[in-house]
Amino acid sequence: MPSFDLTEFFKLSSVLNYNLSAASLNRYNVMIYILGGKRLDRDEGLDREKKSLMMEALGYLLSAYSHKRRRLGPLAVLHPLRAAALMTRAQEEAALVSLLTVLFHDILEDVQSVDFSAQEWQDMEQRLFELLAHMAPEDEQQLIRRLECLTRTKSESYYRYIGRMLECAAVFPEVVDVKLADRLDNTLDMRVDLEDPLVGIDCFQSLFQLLFVRDYPGYTPTNDHQPATAMNGSRRLYQLFKNAVLLSLIRQPSVPTGGAARRTLFNAVAEASLREAQRTLMHLLGYHFKDRRAQRELVLDAMDYCHSGRTDLVTRPDGQRLLDGLFSTYFAPTDGRLLTQQLDSLYQNKPLMIQGSIAFIVIFLRFLHDPLFFVRGISTEGIQAD
Repeated sequence: MPSFDLTEFFKLSSVLNYNLSAASLNRYNVMIYILGGKRLDRDEGLDREKKSLMMEALGYLLSAYSHKRRRLGPLAVLHPLRAAALMTRAQEEAALVSLLTVLFHDILEDVQSVDFSAQEWQDMEQRLFELLAHMAPEDEQQLIRRLECLTRTKSESYYRYIGRMLECAAVFPEVVDVKLADRLDNTLDMRVDLEDPLVGIDCFQSLFQLLFVRDYPGYTPTNDHQPATAMNGSRRLYQLFKNAVLLSLIRQPSVPTGGAARRTLFNAVAEASLREAQRTLMHLLGYHFKDRRAQRELVLDAMDYCHSGRTDLVTRPDGQRLLDGLFSTYFAPTDGRLLTQQLDSLYQNKPLMIQGSIAFIVIFLRFLHDPLFFVRGISTEGIQAD
């Protein structure tokens, strides 16, 4: 199954979590599952040595994330493990330094001494120093420089951070693959469900019936509405916005074209985002905004807006079209408190969330079908409305 498939993602998470939860932690199984049958070197002896280093890295990583959880509750260490597996599956060959880069890509931001006792921190530092000492000096330097490229500083906006990372890609092209794998995992990791909410639902067929079938009763979910979680609809749309920013900046003419792995991961992020936009849309139509006539009016207005090309660029709020200013008003703030306020405001505006979901469906379809497409008005300097 493809890497953007949510059901496959649930399987990936469950296999890793099962081995992490075992009474005798099985790092070897975790490593083998991440590698997906690939070797780290064609030479058998060197392959064993590199796998031994990867086992050390996994041991350190499990200790470093031992006190942390993801936003929705699962073990935080699942994120780098899954991202590594997703990236490896996109590559023809696995490479140790690239794998260590994706496994450690959040370490400098996430792991701080204040989260551990003095003895725990000392032990962890010793393990990390031993791991680096076992690496070839050139590989150690390459790893450290790549991690610096992927670490966002406190003073950087998301846009400047991605811009700096893309500048690093001129020397270390693999950092783009790592960031795409990171965003792919973050996109898939927005739901804790028993199955993909899209199973048995054809979003496009539902929209067609809403527009053309006179007696269409509307989409009715088969399950009751789940209790509220830390990741509501507006937060999910914000994550899709971050994906649109990343994909748009990668598509800038100044960024060198990557290899097959980058194309695979790029398309996987776009596909995963497309499906998440459909899940959000169907959720809104099924649970929060059920008036079919009002739904039809919103869809028709969004269709006209998208067909006019307004979703191809960042717009200003003009007070006439609901979608104008979506990016620049609700997603652009770099101040965390203001962003939270805007996302809370967006969550209360269900008609705009419906149209926003449709806009994201169109944007990610454009990324998939047009190799030159990017959202105009997104740059390393931030959001610039037309």
